[in-house]
Amino acid sequence: MQARIVLLPGDGIGPEVVSQAQRVLATVADRGGRRFEFDSRPIGGCAIDACGEPLPAETLSACRESDAILLGAVGGPKWDDPTAKVRPEQGLLKIRKELQLFANLRPIRTWDCLIPASPLREEIAAGTDILFVRELTGGIYFGASGLEALPQPGQERAWNVMEYSTAEIERVVRVAAQAATQRRGKLTSVDKANVLEVSRLWRRTAERVVRSEFPALTYENVLVDAMAMHLIARPRDFDVVVTENLFGDILTDEGSMLPGSLGLLPSASLGSDGPGLYEPIHGSAPDIAGKGVANPLATILAGAMLLRHSLRWDEGGAMIEQAVQAVLDRGLRTRDIARGGPSVGTVEMTDAVLAALPR
Repeated sequence: MQARIVLLPGDGIGPEVVSQAQRVLATVADRGGRRFEFDSRPIGGCAIDACGEPLPAETLSACRESDAILLGAVGGPKWDDPTAKVRPEQGLLKIRKELQLFANLRPIRTWDCLIPASPLREEIAAGTDILFVRELTGGIYFGASGLEALPQPGQERAWNVMEYSTAEIERVVRVAAQAATQRRGKLTSVDKANVLEVSRLWRRTAERVVRSEFPALTYENVLVDAMAMHLIARPRDFDVVVTENLFGDILTDEGSMLPGSLGLLPSASLGSDGPGLYEPIHGSAPDIAGKGVANPLATILAGAMLLRHSLRWDEGGAMIEQAVQAVLDRGLRTRDIARGGPSVGTVEMTDAVLAALPR
């Protein structure tokens, strides 16, 4: 099997963690008798500096022609001007929209050996295993927006519109429901139907799809503010959680702290067809960029998701996941999960994963 993987290292620690994930993917391919071709392209702030735009046409074209895409992170203080017309994050939004990557899969699970790193008590955090499915190409991020000056001196008005169509809701709910049938059979839909009209449409549509097409599932609706509380009070009660773009962004960042660090969690952004995009959920972390201390495990595990979802190679994904588990069980820690104890750097952690890969 031959596959073409586009690498989008991006900014900050992105190039550091993507290069290490590439090492792992190349080794797994070699051991599995497969061949991966890697093609690195700019996105985000570095693309603005080099090309004047956060998603150059050449990058987008390469992504369209690939089998899968591995992204690092974008943004940083250098481009953090709220008045700028071109910002690194626009590259992410555009690639999601152009490739129609409407379903964002974010698995959040705790590792037994890392429970001490969780900010929650062991009896609350232990055993957490949630798959968030976040709608990624609609909602307030892509709705109408604007900014205008008001007649009063120094006064302005801004707006962003949250909107969804029935079809957009149906397709992401089906992705989540299908995932739930392959897991523990429970689906939770999160909305704000007591206040927002768009959430009332979301709830009606989600209920119809699940009741008519997936009747065997245990299904519930939860308001987003209640879900924010439940995530830190009883996270083990949830299996698959589906929600719209903004709520998903916030809830998954909250949930990411359950395992103790953003550096442990991967994500996949998928469409109906074409290449998927895989990335760690953490940001560019400019404060530690270039220091060799970033945790590469989230990006390495994103590589495992890439093998499973885009290349349909479950065995390869399992090899990576087993190696990461073995390394953590041995007690190796990067700085973010060491809790002040001994730690290893980015390359050293990746070396350990490579050594632990099943042969």
